[in-house]
Amino acid sequence: MTRLLAALFGLMALTTWAQPPITPQRLQQFDNYVETVRKQWEIPGLSIVVVKDNQVVFKKGYGVRELGKPEPVDTQTLFACASTTKAMTVVLMGMLVDEGKLAWNDPVHKYLPELQLYDPSATRELTVRDLLTHRTGLGSTDFFTGAMNIPVNEMLKRLALVKPSYSLRSGFMYQNTMYSAAGRIIERITGKTWSTVIQERIFTPLGMTRTVPKRQYITDANLTKPHFNINDTIRVIEYGTDSEIGSAGAVWSCADDISKWVICMLDSSKYSGGRLVQPSTWAEIFTPQTLVPEDEYETMQILKPNWFTYGLGWYQHDYRGHKVNFHTGSLAGLTAITAQLPDEKLGVFVFGNYDHAEGRHALVYKTLDWFALGGSRDWSTEFYKLYSDVKVQSKARTKAFETRRVMDTNPSWPLSAYTGKYTSPLYGQADVALSGNTLLVNVNDVLSARVAHWNFNTFYGSYQKAWYGKALAQFSLNATGKIDGLVIGGMAFIKE
Repeated sequence: MTRLLAALFGLMALTTWAQPPITPQRLQQFDNYVETVRKQWEIPGLSIVVVKDNQVVFKKGYGVRELGKPEPVDTQTLFACASTTKAMTVVLMGMLVDEGKLAWNDPVHKYLPELQLYDPSATRELTVRDLLTHRTGLGSTDFFTGAMNIPVNEMLKRLALVKPSYSLRSGFMYQNTMYSAAGRIIERITGKTWSTVIQERIFTPLGMTRTVPKRQYITDANLTKPHFNINDTIRVIEYGTDSEIGSAGAVWSCADDISKWVICMLDSSKYSGGRLVQPSTWAEIFTPQTLVPEDEYETMQILKPNWFTYGLGWYQHDYRGHKVNFHTGSLAGLTAITAQLPDEKLGVFVFGNYDHAEGRHALVYKTLDWFALGGSRDWSTEFYKLYSDVKVQSKARTKAFETRRVMDTNPSWPLSAYTGKYTSPLYGQADVALSGNTLLVNVNDVLSARVAHWNFNTFYGSYQKAWYGKALAQFSLNATGKIDGLVIGGMAFIKE
């Protein structure tokens, strides 16, 4: 498949267009468009940098770091890179490949014997390349960080309890834990923490002096706050914890710094002191590895690519006869996106401080058009309608669920009978307590919810962190009618 796609890339007819010079007037028009996008999507603050032919041609901050406060976003304001961090972790792996300390097709158990999958044969066959291409057979295991606080080595052991969603290499499902495993391989080989290695081998050589591997290393106040729409009101929310899976998405940076990374990745990993990886390794990183379903991103409904793939840490698709490499990043209340049009030596990076503010996609394709391919398509308006429809559909599904509530039912037992300890070898522990007429569910002292009786033995309410949405707790009964289990947030526990 890889050779076939590579051949298709070589056969693509490139769009010809006489690019106008990048005049102050054109930059001002682009500047106006960015601000229009920010306002249309109600993003409190964002920053953007565009590079062309190894030069920064546009960079600017917009809006504020925190809603309700005057401090503006500038090109030094720190934002979360989130999952765009994955490409950096891949480059670190590539350095080890160049040094002969690692091969892409090495078995993972050679470095991480504690990583066990549900299927022993998949454990045996799993390669480093599989970790980086989201084709391990596992669906999301983000509950490891969203609902518990355990070290990575414990996560890797518990993977043996996660039933696969598909067989090894037969599909694509986005996976953060496997990028955490990649970070642990880097640590095993180098004898240093991933945070130290990325600082020494990427940030320092590229002169990224304001970029840090985790938020805990930030030492000044020029950083953004996360924002979320709660009950139709945009609010500031608390930062997520610096998770154990840092190599999947923990880096923080700013427009000034990230421009150096964008230029480096466009220019075959070159920088003023040399290059990060060898040309063949750089080429392998951007070689398609696996097909991606189009429903991975709603934007593909409008873009309608002929192909959609994933390389090593990068999504790829065709756009107007050109290959685009891109990746998004999303943490609670924070967003990022980067994209490159390699045959035009054009790259862009956008940071935002509003949860899943998909105006970021509009800015990417407007950048590709404005600085290389031409055209006046208003991507923001098109994508805004698309995501507005998605939001309407989501609300309709919630309403449909709520209308199916069976009224005038009672729980099988007094509420006090539902309290107690519930455990799972995979998900840890859930403690249920009674507070008035509601149940308080506490999962691993990380995830908590207050739920009221809904119907039968189902309870419904909200997570303590409102941006997590609604919580549905379903209790099960054994053959004697006693309460024996709890399912909340897709996690199943047994009552002790």
